[in-house]
Amino acid sequence: MNRMNKRIAVITGASRGIGRAVALRLAQVGSAVVVHYGANHEAADEVVGRIERNGGTAFALQADMGSVADIARLCTTLKEELGRRFGEPRFDILVNNAGIATRVGVEETSEEQFDRLFDVNVKGPFFMVQRCLPLLRDNGRIINLSSVVTRLATPGVAAYSMTKGAVNTLTLLLAAQLGPRGITVNAVAPGATDTDMNAAWLSSPEARESVADATALGRVGEPLDIAGLVAFLASPDSGWVTGQCIEASGGMRL
Repeated sequence: MNRMNKRIAVITGASRGIGRAVALRLAQVGSAVVVHYGANHEAADEVVGRIERNGGTAFALQADMGSVADIARLCTTLKEELGRRFGEPRFDILVNNAGIATRVGVEETSEEQFDRLFDVNVKGPFFMVQRCLPLLRDNGRIINLSSVVTRLATPGVAAYSMTKGAVNTLTLLLAAQLGPRGITVNAVAPGATDTDMNAAWLSSPEARESVADATALGRVGEPLDIAGLVAFLASPDSGWVTGQCIEASGGMRL
């Protein structure tokens, strides 16, 4: 656990779901955590408070990840806060987790839905990396959240699937570019996971049973299932792994 001490992690979308689980897990193994949130400051404060009650270090920052101007503001504030709290404006781990989804097929997808998906899910991670690279220490980690839908043809989430395909490509390109700095870049691709984002369609017993039947390990995923893999990729043990998209789906539709 002490191998992550003195490392600082920035996690987007960390107030709920997978991002929350990642924040708590990285804090548990010794990292200081920056909890980014989009709108729900009460949820972000709860995550910060829980980390602090357990003896960890955390603080929250807000930004709309679909806005480049907001990302620029976030990174300026991040630099200031890192310098004030830790003595230098540097951090070690960036987890690009923030994302949105719509369960809409090609025929029903509006231009507004399409643009918002790409703004948050693609433009957000791209410009977050761009703005954070001067702050990210050499031998650091970038972990992007992808999805199992990049492997599976899922017509009901066409535009969302396209955004995660773009995340995989970004991961590969960044891994090649940042290798000389010792920075590893990987993606994690969850399957059906029990989060607020999936609550509507996973709320029925029939849907959960269908997912379980299609999954080798026989159940719906939990945020902690994903957080464990992210914690590994954030750790020194993953130093020889880069440019990979690692699926964490319990063996969905093998």
